[in-house]
Amino acid sequence: MNLKTNQFIAGESVKIKATDEMVTVLRCKFIKNMKRYSYVVKENPSTFYFEEELIKK
Repeated sequence: MNLKTNQFIAGESVKIKATDEMVTVLRCKFIKNMKRYSYVVKENPSTFYFEEELIKK
C-alpha cells in the first residue's frame, strides 16, 4: 500500500513559490476527491495553497 503523507506540518515556515513570500503553515487538510493536501497559512487564513505551490525554506 502506497500512502501519501503531507509534506508540511503546522507551525513550519515555508515559501510561496509564486511570490517568494515566507509564511507559516496554520493547518493542512487532505482533499479526498482531488487526492492532495491543501494548506492554510497564518499570514493569509482566507486563502489555501496546494503542496506544489509551496517549498521548504
